[in-house]
Amino acid sequence: MIQDVMNEPAYVPMKLKELALLLNIPKEQRRELQRVIDYLLEEGKISMSRKGKLGRPETFSEAGIYSGHPKGFGFVTIEGREQDVFVPREKTKGAMHGDKVLVVIEQESDGGRRAEGSIVRILEHANQELVGLYEKNGGFGFVIPDNPRISRDIFIPQGCDAGAVTGHKVIVKIKDYGNGPDKKPEGVITSILGHMNDPGVDILSIVKAYGLPEEFPPEVMAQLEEIPDAVREEDKAGRKDLRDLPTVTIDGEEAKDLDDAITLEKTEQGYRLGVHIADVTHYVREGSPLDREALKRGTSVYLTDRVIPMLPHKLSNGICSLNQGEDRLALSCIMEINDKGVVIGHEIAETLIRVDRRMTYTAVNAIITDDDAETKEKYKEFVDLFLQMKELSQLLRKRRQERGAIDFDFPESKILLDAKGRPIEIKPYERNAATKLIEDFMLMANETVAEDYYWQEMPFLYRIHEKPDEEKMAKLGTFINNFGYTLRMPGGEVHPKELQKLLEKIEGTPEEALLSRLTLRSMKQAKYSTVNSGHFGLAAKYYTHFTSPIRRYPDLQIHRIIKECLHGNMDARKTAHFEKILPEVAVQTSALERRADEAERETDKMKKVQYMEHYIGEEFEGVISGVTNWGFYVELPNTVEGLVHVNELRGDYFVFDEAHYELVGEMTRKTYKLGQTIRVRVTACDRYARTIDFMPAVYWK
Repeated sequence: MIQDVMNEPAYVPMKLKELALLLNIPKEQRRELQRVIDYLLEEGKISMSRKGKLGRPETFSEAGIYSGHPKGFGFVTIEGREQDVFVPREKTKGAMHGDKVLVVIEQESDGGRRAEGSIVRILEHANQELVGLYEKNGGFGFVIPDNPRISRDIFIPQGCDAGAVTGHKVIVKIKDYGNGPDKKPEGVITSILGHMNDPGVDILSIVKAYGLPEEFPPEVMAQLEEIPDAVREEDKAGRKDLRDLPTVTIDGEEAKDLDDAITLEKTEQGYRLGVHIADVTHYVREGSPLDREALKRGTSVYLTDRVIPMLPHKLSNGICSLNQGEDRLALSCIMEINDKGVVIGHEIAETLIRVDRRMTYTAVNAIITDDDAETKEKYKEFVDLFLQMKELSQLLRKRRQERGAIDFDFPESKILLDAKGRPIEIKPYERNAATKLIEDFMLMANETVAEDYYWQEMPFLYRIHEKPDEEKMAKLGTFINNFGYTLRMPGGEVHPKELQKLLEKIEGTPEEALLSRLTLRSMKQAKYSTVNSGHFGLAAKYYTHFTSPIRRYPDLQIHRIIKECLHGNMDARKTAHFEKILPEVAVQTSALERRADEAERETDKMKKVQYMEHYIGEEFEGVISGVTNWGFYVELPNTVEGLVHVNELRGDYFVFDEAHYELVGEMTRKTYKLGQTIRVRVTACDRYARTIDFMPAVYWK
């Protein structure tokens, strides 16, 4: 009856008393009415405003995406709201991480507190299948999801375990999502990946959990049969022939998909830089099975022991890879650059190239940084070329820094595995002069191409990085004041040059790691867009991704547009076609890029835990990289990070001083603060939670 009333077209939200009068319910029966309303609220059939008015579920609610926390509570991200809405565990209505939900805001944000709400309905479940660890319990069992953000186990009834035993990593299909945080979802096991300790099962679990594609479908493999192993003579016709120019690729030792090559000549004005990119679109035609699969994948994913490529190896490591000594089709951006590092002219053309030498970052760095005699002798015919590249690179980098480009230089991890996929060494992978040189040339090509097609007013895909939120920047400014730094924000906005200055000031200080990470987190994520709004981090007005069509779909799509323009085919029909498809391509490829990044991070965390298992009880010296109210994090020289829980700090009661990011002993006044060197002992490694625990080594003396 209550729902009937609320479904009336003329219905307006009302309070309980008003509803009771409308339904002609006497006072003595209103307690029963309250019970009915509580039930309907619990079921999400109705909702209640902050002022106690009752209405349809959508009356006071807003739609958003739910992000779960391992402890059971979560947050709902709502388009247009600055901050997420906090949802307590008892008000999640059983929502799982990623679900689209309706949430009612019960308490708006107040100063430092987030807005708080209650989920009234789940609109769309994000997880039809999950990967997890199976635990058998008599005739039934449970699957503990690998994703820690999904805090509820999946109940597996008798006869639904597909023969799995305790310790198996499995895929479970959810049949019943449960209702509320206390009723477990129910499912059936559809696949057993192997035992958790079997080689390769750990990374396979991540591949499955993130829905990363493995095999290419039959129609893609069939199309590969039509693609030649070498460039056909007829395909060379009409192209600018650059095979006489000294041409090199510079990549990592293990790289097999070489999609960019470099030429450089000295000119009267300065330099002629050629950035030559594999012409992948010649073989991957729009709408073909290869193209559809590439868009579905969005990007290649680089996990520690495998690559999940966007394109099959016949293309990525074969005909589209700029291999030494082979004729290859390319799309080239040839730039005339003056002695100030300014591009004064350029040409974008379909070309034919042949790489003379496949170089590595290590070898080039040995020449241009270390002046290594043996390496210089080995590559003597190219030494002058590399030294000219170094000159131009420094010129381009200096000009970019002058305009305010921000250069975050966090050390990445290089994880070496044995034949069974076990980590045997972890070390920081540092950028050197050779890697920076290639970065500088690729950035220049990306900017040049973006600016060209922006002014041609062609439908295009840009790589954008929006300005940070003023509120986040204001919070960062307040925080860094505690360390004696300031951030100029005239009119509430910050220029990238200000952040660049901050990073320069903190370089080499104890607080560098924390403040660099906080600065990065205060900024927005870069993404793809059809609207050119500039790249804040690079302080660039125009930017795109042109240089990696083997491993990124947006680059492939951009090449297609460029070639249509070069051939004079961009008529009204083609323009309308690209204007129609590009917005969805931008959204999809941005999302797939984030998925790949998350999978790569989780794989690295997992391998670091496995590596440190062999060092439980051993001592290491590290640096405090983060301080919280539950303890502090210590980063070892090999990039491994672990937590010293506050309970492990003995001999005093330690309190978190948020203003200075340090833990202070109440009696001894002993402090643990950022940048402090500390010796720790490894006490525990949790493969499942992917965490490493330390304790101060002094307690073991």
